[in-house]
Parts: sequence; structure tokens; C-alpha cells
Amino acid sequence: MRKDMFDELMRSVREMKEVEAGRMKPARVTYVEDLIDDVPRLRASFGLSQRKFAALIGISVATLQNWEQGRRVPDGPAKVLLRVAATHPEALLAVSAQAAGRRVPVRGRKTRV
Repeated sequence: MRKDMFDELMRSVREMKEVEAGRMKPARVTYVEDLIDDVPRLRASFGLSQRKFAALIGISVATLQNWEQGRRVPDGPAKVLLRVAATHPEALLAVSAQAAGRRVPVRGRKTRV
């Protein structure tokens, strides 16, 4: 590793420790709304019933209802899938259509014949 890069990395590590110890304020703070906090709103954005949305993401209707009613919270792979659904719905719909054997054009990709 180049010395200048190593020195910059070490400065960053020292700064991180200062911020964690409360002796220094972070240079910037980023807040990201958790896109999966409102599962009913996410489902509504797809315009799907609970049954159809549950089928789209491969979960049971009971699991979806538990999420929507606040009895359970999505975690692990489900959380990631919901984030994909929220940020790139076209990708989720394309994968779902492929699984069903239909062709769906996805921007920027060539379809194989």
C-alpha cells in the first residue's frame, strides 16, 4: 500500500475513534428513512392485494398480515427483499415475471432468444 494512502486511512481511523468517544463531531450525518417501516404503504404502491403481494415476494399471507399489523418485523432476507421492492420495483416485477415464464423487458439489458 502506498504510504500516503496508508496515512490517510490511519487519520480516518483516529477520527472515527474520536467521534465514537464523543470528543469530535462527525463531518456529516446521513439519515435514511427505512423504506420497509410501512409495509402496507409499500404493498399499496404496487396496487396488489395481500394475497398477490405475498405471492410476489414469496411469503405467506399470514406473514404479510403480521408485518402489516405490527405483530412481527421483517428481518434478514425478507428485509432486503422489501428494500429492493421499495427502491427498484421494476426489478422485483421482472424477476417475478421470469419465474412465471413471461418475458419482461428490463431497461439496459438485452433479452436472450
